[in-house]
Amino acid sequence: MMGGPVLVLSQNVKRESGRKVQTGNINAAKTIADVIRTCLGPRAMMKIQVQHPAAKSMIEISRTQDEEVGDGTTSVIILAGEMLAVAEQFLEQQMHPTVVISAYRQALEDMLNLLKETSTPVDVTDRDMMLKIIHSAINTKALSRWSDLACNIALDAVRTVELEENGRKEIDIKKYAKVEKIPGGIIEDSCVLKGVMVNKDVTHPRMRRLIKNPRIVLLDCSLEYKKGESQTDIEITREEDFAKILQMEEEYIQQICEDIIRLKPDLIFTEKGISDLAQHYLMKANITAIRRVKKTDNNRIARACGARIASRTDELKEEDVGTGAGLFEVKKIGDEYFTFITECKDPKACTILLRGASKEILAEVERNLQDAMQVCRNVLLDPHLLPGGGAVEMAVSHRLTEHSRALTGVEQWPYRAVAQALEVIPRTLIQNCGASTIRVLTSLRAKHSQKDNLSWGVNGETGTLADMTELGIWEPLAVKAQTYKTAVETAILLLRIDDIVSGHKKKGGDDKTGGEQGAE
Repeated sequence: MMGGPVLVLSQNVKRESGRKVQTGNINAAKTIADVIRTCLGPRAMMKIQVQHPAAKSMIEISRTQDEEVGDGTTSVIILAGEMLAVAEQFLEQQMHPTVVISAYRQALEDMLNLLKETSTPVDVTDRDMMLKIIHSAINTKALSRWSDLACNIALDAVRTVELEENGRKEIDIKKYAKVEKIPGGIIEDSCVLKGVMVNKDVTHPRMRRLIKNPRIVLLDCSLEYKKGESQTDIEITREEDFAKILQMEEEYIQQICEDIIRLKPDLIFTEKGISDLAQHYLMKANITAIRRVKKTDNNRIARACGARIASRTDELKEEDVGTGAGLFEVKKIGDEYFTFITECKDPKACTILLRGASKEILAEVERNLQDAMQVCRNVLLDPHLLPGGGAVEMAVSHRLTEHSRALTGVEQWPYRAVAQALEVIPRTLIQNCGASTIRVLTSLRAKHSQKDNLSWGVNGETGTLADMTELGIWEPLAVKAQTYKTAVETAILLLRIDDIVSGHKKKGGDDKTGGEQGAE
């Protein structure tokens, strides 16, 4: 016990260690992979609530995958589960987990190199090719009926927010490509606006609701009288002093309005409030004002029309005015008013307008679109492609098996097992079609052992062999690489754990006793 941590545990704690834990973890991972296996398609992770710590980390990786590259969430779980399943036999043969792990690490390195070798560079300016790639990402999802529309929307949106600075590409979908869902209409009405839409109306009924080529000023300060930061009491003894204070308030508001009017804008957006008096002054100067715009919306408007957000009215300069927008209008859709700033010359932000019958449909469509945009972004950032439909897995698996022959020592077996584990993706695709797994998989293996058949995989609809280049099913390199990395890393992580201490919640009390402990 010298120097080791002393764990004080309560009565109701169970501790498992050694082989039992490893088999437990592997079984949990296999179970999750089996449940998920049937839906090699859109994110299906959200349906599952799990208790087992190993299973929890399996669910967690699909979330990571989704945040990182936005696709391949199902594959990652199936692969990780399979990697662990093939490791089980080695543990039973008393091979030490660290040996298996180092073989896995070696295999992962070779897999990533093979992916780079087999990938084909893609011309990002070729619109048809880009649409094809996005198409294969959307095909498995609920949007597949409107896939042409969705592909175009995704591509236009990503293209709009693409920014190149100092040779570095930045594509921030989250901040600058906002999806606005408005129930009503049909899905075909959805579109990408060349500009921004905000769920707001003008502040004063007599302000203009349609302005061509507006000059736009963006503020994040309020156009009302400042109240003191700390509480202040003013005692007034003479009546004239009260009138004076009121006059000072009015003069202050008049001053900030004059600061704005000096620039002759047509349109003001502010993130804070606008008092009635300020509205009156702006109205007289024929300026339309819109208040309490969200900060994120304000940033998008700034990128769309080229304006700069000012924090104080007295610091407004001519270059802060945005003149890039071609049209400002307020429209009523359903029972709400929406402000549109469209026809921008070179917008770097956009709004995707989604219409559909119900909120549920819209939520589903939005999720699918997010995936499509992620795929598009991945290709633009790393323009390399790999054939889909399990073709890559078979090719890499075949090459790894060849490599493993050159290895000596015990490590060659787990290394070869990784190659076998990769075959789970085409196998699952075949199973989901209801075709004969053994027959199709064997012929696919034979196909890959010949030269120049790298792009042969499984046709996900019929369960027969097909050349993926002809079907046009492609996947971005970034997604595949991330899938492999995450799957192997997770398998390694779970193999390392050989001791779990788990406490039960006391009834009534919420405090957890014990925790999880992994020991190598």
